[in-house]
Amino acid sequence: MNLWSGRRVLVTGAGGFIGSHLVESLVRAGAGVRAFVRYNSRGDAGLLRQLPAEITGELDVIAGDLRDTGAVDRAVAGVDVVYHLGAIISIPYSYRHPMETAETNFMGTLNVLMACRTHNVGRLVHTSTSEVYGTAQFTPMDERHPLQGQSPYSASKIGADKLVESFYRAYNLPAVTIRPFNTYGPRQSARAVIPTIITQALTADCVRLGSLTARRDFTYVGDTVDGFLRAADAPDVLGEEINLGTGVDISIGELAERVIGFVGRPVEVAADAERLRPDKSEVLRLLSDNGRARSALGWQPAWSLDDGLRETIRWIGEHLDFYRVGRYEI
Repeated sequence: MNLWSGRRVLVTGAGGFIGSHLVESLVRAGAGVRAFVRYNSRGDAGLLRQLPAEITGELDVIAGDLRDTGAVDRAVAGVDVVYHLGAIISIPYSYRHPMETAETNFMGTLNVLMACRTHNVGRLVHTSTSEVYGTAQFTPMDERHPLQGQSPYSASKIGADKLVESFYRAYNLPAVTIRPFNTYGPRQSARAVIPTIITQALTADCVRLGSLTARRDFTYVGDTVDGFLRAADAPDVLGEEINLGTGVDISIGELAERVIGFVGRPVEVAADAERLRPDKSEVLRLLSDNGRARSALGWQPAWSLDDGLRETIRWIGEHLDFYRVGRYEI
């Protein structure tokens, strides 16, 4: 039995990296997908333009702003499941624009929650981030790890997560929060570290990065999307936050050397002061405990880091014109 056939699904942030992959998977599974993207005068639907025509031809694309209560309400009306991925996600950008980050991520989530309640949505799957944990106080980090707002971005997501929790507790809204750990893969922008490394390794003599000693738990986008899909129907998860991570971490310096090895050309690695976070804002380590995802969602990562890196290198190599190589993206 196809669980998605005939179901109506809204994806906010559909034009983003994870959102575009989720949209593609939902359409292929038979869902009717409404894609909410941020309006711009170019009519640019973001990464949805990268999808094949047989996918985009099935989409109901709506442009708007999460901060617009009416736009969000109209987008939610008539759907069965809402995937809320829309957010301003750049940490460096949040240092420069904390107000916009807070309004979009916190008040935008409030608008989604109110609309889901108004329209009796069957389930809301809300997107968190491992950044809400801040630097690891213990590892591996399970969902009971303390929350630490070490950047305006992470603080805005902590607030959004708590809003979701409050609507579950106060109004019995059927919501679950998924907390991905450093998702990567094809289509990701050079704002993220893996595409930053790959684009430089393919084209330059030196890969310039921020902290080389920080450690991260990298999850391939196909695995993250699988977790999202499972969260829409999993029993006994409402009101919970669930980590999606591999349970294995690697330093940024080691990651860069591994990518360079796969690229197969001599490239140096250097720290770039412009890319460093403020001292008290740097998250030194993120390493997931994914036990709850395994038990509650029946989820486990299928992609090894090496296989995921090879696939991402292949895709970026074929789409270098998508990137402004050598420019520091925030």
